[in-house]
Amino acid sequence: MFSQNRSTKSKAQIFNTSLGDPLRGGGIGRRESGFMLLELIIVLFLMSVILGLSAIFFANSLPGYRLNATVRNISTTIKQARSFAKMLNEQQIVTIDLENRQYVLEGHNPKDIPQDISVKVIDPVSGEITDGKYHIVVHQTGGVEGGTIVLWNARKTLSIQIDPIIGTVGVQ
Repeated sequence: MFSQNRSTKSKAQIFNTSLGDPLRGGGIGRRESGFMLLELIIVLFLMSVILGLSAIFFANSLPGYRLNATVRNISTTIKQARSFAKMLNEQQIVTIDLENRQYVLEGHNPKDIPQDISVKVIDPVSGEITDGKYHIVVHQTGGVEGGTIVLWNARKTLSIQIDPIIGTVGVQ
């Protein structure tokens, strides 16, 4: 059968071998428990590099998002004016104030155009307009009198094109 001479060691004696207690930070080649200062410095350095790169990425993409949002808001304001004109059976006017950098649907609150975005209007009759106030007139029938609105920043240019007969608004 089995030999009774087997050495009976307690669990504490088994873990106190030369390898150390793996549950208490001991192990092969490890003299103390916990992290070394050098390891913590390396981890903090890598985290700061990753955070710095992500901040640069988001800062560079922010102006593009601001331009897209401004173009969407202006085109939505023109579409809203078209809906009001048909629903109320009266003419609506959207004013783009190029000097004060605002646009407004008549009777509503004006909205600002961000400082880093430039605006001009290309009117089919008057040509390129870069200052003053420009009025986009929306008729009860859905037709729109207005030109192409061009917005740009340092990286990108977008235009809002209005179909004068149908009154549809498209962004390119």
